[in-house]
Amino acid sequence: MTDIFENTANAFALKTDSELERAYFLFKLIANEPLVKLGTLMTNFAIKTNMPVEGLIRATVFDHFCGGINEEDCLPIVDKMWQKGVSSVLDYSVEGKEGEEHPFDTAMGKILKILDFCKEKDSIPFVVFKPSGFGRFSLYYKKGAGETFTQDEEEEWQRIVGRFDKVCKKAHDLGVSLLIDSEESWMQDAADELVEEMMVKYNKENTIVFNTMQMYRWDRLDYLKGLRKRAQEKGFKIGIKAVRGAYLEKENERAAEKGYTSPICSSKQETDYNFDSGISYIISHLDEISLFAGTHNEESSYKLIALMKKKGIDKNDPRVWFGQLYGMSDHISFNLASEGFNVAKYVPFGPVRDVMPYLIRRAEENTSVAGQTTRELSLLKIERKRRKI
Repeated sequence: MTDIFENTANAFALKTDSELERAYFLFKLIANEPLVKLGTLMTNFAIKTNMPVEGLIRATVFDHFCGGINEEDCLPIVDKMWQKGVSSVLDYSVEGKEGEEHPFDTAMGKILKILDFCKEKDSIPFVVFKPSGFGRFSLYYKKGAGETFTQDEEEEWQRIVGRFDKVCKKAHDLGVSLLIDSEESWMQDAADELVEEMMVKYNKENTIVFNTMQMYRWDRLDYLKGLRKRAQEKGFKIGIKAVRGAYLEKENERAAEKGYTSPICSSKQETDYNFDSGISYIISHLDEISLFAGTHNEESSYKLIALMKKKGIDKNDPRVWFGQLYGMSDHISFNLASEGFNVAKYVPFGPVRDVMPYLIRRAEENTSVAGQTTRELSLLKIERKRRKI
């Protein structure tokens, strides 16, 4: 199994020649940091000034990284991937807003609608949402910092709790698992507490609610051990989505600016060690903790495969999932699925303009992750050569 991820025919089987060429073109662009910065500035300017760029964006970056503008739009992609054994996680990727009440209820309504949409579909076993989609970021921060709420803020917080509860209850009633994303560390304490409340309530028999741990934070393994202890005391199951983390520069800059110790590991090696240690801990306690391993790292994927083999865990054990983003790391997703592992792709969707902040972050992340884009390009080159394009 050492070269499982080298099979490009399998990895790109669903891509037409023109889609393969588009992917190659996009990753060549992403590999060029000055171009990404310039493209970001131009795209932001075009959107703010209402220039008619949606068609161009839709035909290039949007269609490569997103499933469509609504759930129905995503179905052809969901069905195609399902034929290859890869599940989908529909991700309404409209960023949360600071401000009036309405967008939060709209976001909740959207997640409730997606839950209904997914309940009959084996191809969509998870639904996902971001805490900041359900309430103001600054309120999570204030709650986590232990500051006293005003009467209005307390009522607003209870509405956030209500949104979480409504969505988690529906997921529980439908038997669909719910991945709750993590965000910046300074709002995460309040989100962690709230997600844990939902686990206590809805993870009694099955693992419905999953919290996300960003393992580039050096304190997450301790957090997980504490959570396991509380789960044993209160009698609930834990769901964990483990990822490396998405806000590195922002986290370090804020820590330096405000003069506190950064919550982020001091090196890439330390982050990798932390991620693999977290996975190992979960696999050692699989009766209590279910795992969704969100990783584009081949080494970590190999380590998880080896751990499962060593512990005698079936490849398709429902408590272990591998996850990647749509439009990235197809060599991991499709080759793992062909070997019989549980694999799900995050499929972002939403109106083109509203999803642009997500897409810009994707491009910037790809540019900053050493080796990620180079690896994508090298595999696309191999497949182009194989197809004689």
